[in-house]
Amino acid sequence: MCWGLRYLFLGFSISFPAIVLAGERATPDQITALKAQLGLDRPLVWQYFAFLGSLLQFNLGNSLISGLPIATEIQTRYPATFELAIAAMLIALALGIPAGILAALTKNRWPDHLLMSGSLLGVSLPVYWLGLVLIYLFAVALKWLPPSGRISVDVGLTFRPITGFYFLDALLQFNLPALGDVLAHLLLPAFTLGTIPLAILARITRSAMLDALAQDYIRTAQAKGVPAFWVVCQHALKNALLPISTITGLQFGTLLGGAILTETIFAWPGIGGWIYQGILERDYPVVQGGVVFVAIAFVLVNILVDITYALIDPRVQYK
Repeated sequence: MCWGLRYLFLGFSISFPAIVLAGERATPDQITALKAQLGLDRPLVWQYFAFLGSLLQFNLGNSLISGLPIATEIQTRYPATFELAIAAMLIALALGIPAGILAALTKNRWPDHLLMSGSLLGVSLPVYWLGLVLIYLFAVALKWLPPSGRISVDVGLTFRPITGFYFLDALLQFNLPALGDVLAHLLLPAFTLGTIPLAILARITRSAMLDALAQDYIRTAQAKGVPAFWVVCQHALKNALLPISTITGLQFGTLLGGAILTETIFAWPGIGGWIYQGILERDYPVVQGGVVFVAIAFVLVNILVDITYALIDPRVQYK
């Protein structure tokens, strides 16, 4: 009976996309024809290896709703997601590393307690809640920043993207109005997305700096009269960069996948919002292609981080 239920469930799961796409009023013949068109009438093992073969050819299929190739959709949308993730990571690095250094230098004093409490709060805040609060505060109440989108309609009429990275395109064209507008639209979603990496980087930096500051070479540099600034930056921070770079790579990869909520809240036209729309519309190739792209990007980013280890620490050598 267990095997029978398992087979029944597996068969229904394979047929489910065809049933959904065909609609409630579809006849069994129409559902059967659609299953054959999508290849869902083949054995599950055959479908899996067919998918792997298509993936090796960079063929992710077509969207069931729009009919556009998944690769084309990804090519159109990935610059928005990468631009947002890069901006969020820059904010996290610019604020998280100095906060961690200050916390380490003031260990067990009030700045340390304040910064670590703030980092704990940053990790705990839900992204969707923080995004809505920032929109209400800075877009609705104060009207300082736009609530959503990548660029204003009036500016977008004359703006011509080159690479798809709007900030870079505005710089290349030396279009100052577009540059200011792009930055204004980027600030709220980037800060929202970068809050958790910021908090994690602050805690990791504090831990790495405390370990580095306790080493003998730090005491030697201090005994030689090296200024405190150079002791911290040239000796302690340089040796604490290895764990910081590791966390940076991991968090950047996480940002690519974690941008779904942020892109949805701020109507950001990237991969995350596209995957979310595919989930709502049950567009399985879109969800599948988006997840595969994010996974590949995550792996490539971490490989790049591993390569940079040799640049940060001369003791690390790849032979």
